[in-house]
Amino acid sequence: MAAKKAGSRLEVEIERCRSECQWDRIHELVKQLSAKLISNDDMAELLLGEAKLEQYMKDNPFKQGASPRGPRPKLTDIRKHLTAALDRGNLKSDLMQEANLIMAKMNYIEGDYSDALSIYARVGLDEMQLVAAPLYKLRMIAEAFSTKGLCLEKLPSSSSTNSLHVDRDQEIITCYEKAGDIALLYLQEVERVQTANIQNRSPKPGPTTPDQELSFFLETGLQRAHVLYFKNGNLTRGVGRFREILRAVETRTTQNLRMTIARQLAEILLRGMCEQSYWNPLEKPPSKSPLDDPLRQGLNTKSYALSRRPRVYMGENIFCPQENTEEALLLLLISESMANRDAVLSRIPEHKNDRIISLQSASVVYDLLTIALGRRGQYEMLSECLERAMKFAFEEFHLWYQFALSLMAAGKSARAVKILRECIRLKPEDTTIPLLAAKLCMGSLHWMDEAERFAKIVVDCGDKSSEFKAKGFLALGLAYSLQASDASLRGMQEDLQRKALLAFQRAHSLSPTDHLAAFYLALQLAISRQIPEALGYVRQALQLQGDDSNSLHLLALLLSAQKHYHDALNIIDMALSEYPENFILLFSKVKLESLCRGPDEALLTCKHMLQIWKSCYNLTNPSDSGRGSSLLDRAIADRRQLNTITMPDFSDPETASESSSLSRPESPLHLFVSSHLPHSPSKPDPVTRAGANAELSSGPEPPLCSVHATSIAASRVEQALSEVASSLQSSAPKQGPLHPWMTLAQIWLHAAEVYIGISKPSEATACIQEAANLFPMSHNVLYMRGQVSELRGNVDEAKRWYEEALSISPTHVKSMQRLSLILHQQGRYSLAEKILRDAVQVNSTAHEVWNSLGEVLQTQGNDDAATECFLTALELEASSPIVPFTIIPRVL
Repeated sequence: MAAKKAGSRLEVEIERCRSECQWDRIHELVKQLSAKLISNDDMAELLLGEAKLEQYMKDNPFKQGASPRGPRPKLTDIRKHLTAALDRGNLKSDLMQEANLIMAKMNYIEGDYSDALSIYARVGLDEMQLVAAPLYKLRMIAEAFSTKGLCLEKLPSSSSTNSLHVDRDQEIITCYEKAGDIALLYLQEVERVQTANIQNRSPKPGPTTPDQELSFFLETGLQRAHVLYFKNGNLTRGVGRFREILRAVETRTTQNLRMTIARQLAEILLRGMCEQSYWNPLEKPPSKSPLDDPLRQGLNTKSYALSRRPRVYMGENIFCPQENTEEALLLLLISESMANRDAVLSRIPEHKNDRIISLQSASVVYDLLTIALGRRGQYEMLSECLERAMKFAFEEFHLWYQFALSLMAAGKSARAVKILRECIRLKPEDTTIPLLAAKLCMGSLHWMDEAERFAKIVVDCGDKSSEFKAKGFLALGLAYSLQASDASLRGMQEDLQRKALLAFQRAHSLSPTDHLAAFYLALQLAISRQIPEALGYVRQALQLQGDDSNSLHLLALLLSAQKHYHDALNIIDMALSEYPENFILLFSKVKLESLCRGPDEALLTCKHMLQIWKSCYNLTNPSDSGRGSSLLDRAIADRRQLNTITMPDFSDPETASESSSLSRPESPLHLFVSSHLPHSPSKPDPVTRAGANAELSSGPEPPLCSVHATSIAASRVEQALSEVASSLQSSAPKQGPLHPWMTLAQIWLHAAEVYIGISKPSEATACIQEAANLFPMSHNVLYMRGQVSELRGNVDEAKRWYEEALSISPTHVKSMQRLSLILHQQGRYSLAEKILRDAVQVNSTAHEVWNSLGEVLQTQGNDDAATECFLTALELEASSPIVPFTIIPRVL
């Protein structure tokens, strides 16, 4: 009785070791088994043959597609054990079946594929039951199906008949699918048993359960079916097989496999499937799909039955993706979490290979995440994902650079510059990186000293004739030019402008075919009032790039500086035929039309801009229907009566609310919707490219004009004050991108300037009020209010408006000039002179300021200084464009 119990315990231990693939213990257990029961010699032969075969495969790992191994001395010994167990015939039927399965595997290893298939046919592999089968038996059956599929693939097709060939391909794939499903079931059951044993174990420490490893045959069964589906052109079934494996309950053994499959499926969804051909994981795949090869329709569509299947994740309210990018993103986020969890970060030499594999696996996941999130414009989320990748990124340029680019796209420019510095350290020979950093510094950050340093890095490295050398001088010239705009002293401005001019000349000499080098050289000459030379270079730029909007705009401004207003207007019209949604060109057109064609045409252009704005940004007012048209719609309804139309006064709430229906949302719901709805136009206008911090300006200065540090500061003050003021007004936009609303305010301010030009203060006031509803604390709105007050003869009120404008933007030259004239009229000459001299320091090319300074000095009896001021004003006025040259963006 005791011997029987000992034998039972021994058999249980043997079964456990076979299930957990602990082959090194089998030899010891076989000795104990042989010593206790003589009748188990055949069982011992079976166990020894299996253990030695598995150990041989562990010592000599297989690779997919490997050539037949042929007989080996160790395999000969293994065959003796198995042959002895089979020939004596003392084994029970189930053990005889196991011995045959092991022998078939042995035949495959030796290259005897036909013998292996005949064994599987003899033992009835397809009829083997999985219910109540021990764990090791599940593994043996899974490996048998995988081996059968491999044998079928190795053997040549016996017939050329197409239908037989299709059936053979189907049989091979079915073998692999069965092998994969049974393998998943086996691994789930092994982990369930191990978990139960750990929970039932006493608190005393015991031997730890080793992690299960995927054998060659199990891994082949899990991975080979979808490979054949894709090879046969059946993408639908391949994707379905991926999803079946991923829906199975996870085990520790399949974690790396699941991460690989999730990554591969995400890549297929992103690169091989469109939204129209997508079906979600809970739906049945379409019977006919454009994804599949039309010549192989109907292939690999058969199903098979198993008595037991692996457990899958089920439950209520489980998230199910509805389109391909959504599913790809879900898969990649799962893969990313697994890659981060299993990251190998140790720097010791022994872990080098594991660390490289871990890095490569994670890099592929992050590259696919970049594709998936980049398509949706989710750069904020992408930058957060790549920040988690920094644990892999020690001395790894690719991840650092991806992180920097994602920060740039997410608008985190300051941090992006810091990351780009690290990229420059990792790859100092790549000159595109400091160019990117310089672009960021000159853009929204306005770090001109940093931009200069990055540009000098490009200038100081590389071949003198290289293209990037020219780009470096171009960036350096832009940095100097923008520094000159910020300089408070005239001497410093002139010195920086000279440096900028030299840098642009060097860039043009290094790359004479680059239209940007010729364009920026022309722009810098124009800013320095060298009009004839600037005309020559801008014509060169147009010869190189005839449809460049900035070059065409600069040509028009240069012609207006030479007082050829009609020619300039023709150039603007030509540019607008190519760029009809370019608001900067339209603003200049309004100014030119006021001089050449009269205010009627200028107001029509303002109305046209409102229509373009509405269509570009897709912002509509729910109250627009049935409440009348907008202000300019009614003002220009009949051009013949334009000069006799009375504009509504916003002191009247009825007419005010009716006339402003286009420009401002009226309900809190619309406030929320409109702040999230603005869409970029199909051709991005310059306001979008310039960024939201460009200042609002009156009249000739559209939103792009100011990139000065002081103007940026003023713009931020305006924004903060406007938010406080608009919190008390439900009509002002409180959220969303600024540039659509800034553009709309500019349109109203330009219309107001036209009305001021024809002495219509009521109409101008109505337009200014529309802009004030958007930005109540804008210094440009306050300046225009002062203009209207002057037009009405209310000098004290105008003075107050100018002072308020200067309290927000102390360097607003127009407010300084108009305030000084009022002070001059009031006899406060010293203060007027002080303000004008400050204005000259800010903008030394404003001829109105020089003229006003001359008048103040003349009144004070300083005739010599006044004469110099008048001469300077005449010289500058002779070369002044219709709007400042600085409205043209100076960006890389």
